[in-house]
Amino acid sequence: MYTPKHFSVSDRQELSHFIRNNAFGQLISNHNHRPEASHLPFLLSADGERLTCHLARQNPQLEKLDGQQVLVIFNGPHAYISPRWYQSAGVPTWNYQSVHVYGTARTFNDAERLMTLVDQLSQKYESGAEKPWQPEYSPKLLRAITGVEIEISDIQGKYKLSQNRSTEDRQSVVEALRAEQKSEMADAIQRWEPPIESC
Repeated sequence: MYTPKHFSVSDRQELSHFIRNNAFGQLISNHNHRPEASHLPFLLSADGERLTCHLARQNPQLEKLDGQQVLVIFNGPHAYISPRWYQSAGVPTWNYQSVHVYGTARTFNDAERLMTLVDQLSQKYESGAEKPWQPEYSPKLLRAITGVEIEISDIQGKYKLSQNRSTEDRQSVVEALRAEQKSEMADAIQRWEPPIESC
């Protein structure tokens, strides 16, 4: 991922936090000499070293996935940024947050391990419900999925949040985004301190 230094994020704790809060990602691998992608919810291990997910067993991406180097992309809020919002000269651009994870994929079909994975995913996404759904599995249902664990070898973070603009321009962008009901991006710009002097 092309990442100018003022948009680069390398702090592993920050990147882990981002992944956990934007955990619906794209698993990209090579299948029959072309890129293949599946859109999936992922779990990041407590130590931040592994990702897990599961795919439908009939998904052709699984055919040659085991042992392959893969890319997982996690995206956060994004928004068009108009130059009319700047106090100084500029060009149209797009602000966004994205994290790329590289690693080796290993597939598994152990029923107990699959049950644990689905339990953890359910607990994560049912936690806010008044009456959370309680998982119930039959062996047939678990046989319909295959688990994937990715041992992470590299993480790249890019937060393109107008860090290369002046304080005045950044404030104007935040105000314009809030006026357009894009508060997630406005909040992200305000939260993330530019790592270099504004220009």
